[in-house]
Amino acid sequence: MPSFKLKAKFEPKGDQKQAIERLSENISNGVQHQVLLGVTGSGKTFTIAEAIERLQRPTLVIAHNKTLAAQLYNEFRCFFPDNAIEYFVSYYDYYQPEAYIPQSDTYIEKDSSINEQIERLRLSATRSLLERRDCIIIASVSCIYGLGSPEDFINMTLRLTAGSLMDRQAILRRLVDMQYKSNDIDFKPGSFRVRGDVVEIFPPYENKTVKLELFGDEIEQISIIDPINNKIIQRIDKALICPASHYAVPEDKLKRAMKNISLELDEHLKLLNEQNKLVEAQRL
Repeated sequence: MPSFKLKAKFEPKGDQKQAIERLSENISNGVQHQVLLGVTGSGKTFTIAEAIERLQRPTLVIAHNKTLAAQLYNEFRCFFPDNAIEYFVSYYDYYQPEAYIPQSDTYIEKDSSINEQIERLRLSATRSLLERRDCIIIASVSCIYGLGSPEDFINMTLRLTAGSLMDRQAILRRLVDMQYKSNDIDFKPGSFRVRGDVVEIFPPYENKTVKLELFGDEIEQISIIDPINNKIIQRIDKALICPASHYAVPEDKLKRAMKNISLELDEHLKLLNEQNKLVEAQRL
């Protein structure tokens, strides 16, 4: 696994050297809270980058808005071009929560617009955390909100090895469970297509596709393909395919959730009827 390797045309100057030493030492000693002071343009990002290289630890950088997060993302990508620098912010361009006004029996449907590029970057960040330690995540405050169980996400990943035995139908069922969509016509991120003994997968967090060539139940060959010209970029021995959504859950957990929702609905309907809220009960 690559280590953090800072690449910059300049060296620490002035108070930066002392700040890097103290930041690194305090983190190594388990200090939980530190504050790095400095005016705009004083090199705070570079100072943190130097500390990351010294400590060699995965790092989460939280910014208070998307604009600042994007700026930091570009700066850290320049400082660590050989490492996994990822961007994780809210993917909503627009969000209208659902609402109900019982006085007029008005239901306002939930509406939202999701930015597919940002969603791809979010999934890429999650994938990098699973695969490597040389990872810096630049995030907005939205990263503190739950995305489901990390264990479920890890358990639902599909690990493929050239030369191993795996039934083609089992691969296709697993992809569907991971919320990939079968699409032979419009092959786009988050989909897969089947052509005889060849299965092509387009992970939503990549700009390349994974091609599986099967011989019976054996995975004969795995290739990384350029989706534009369909040319082989690389032959690989192993591939890790992550779910197409953070909200993919195992089937048994989904069934339990549906059962609990049904029970909760029955209890809530009973409560509404007891309170003589007949309009609300009828809508449910």
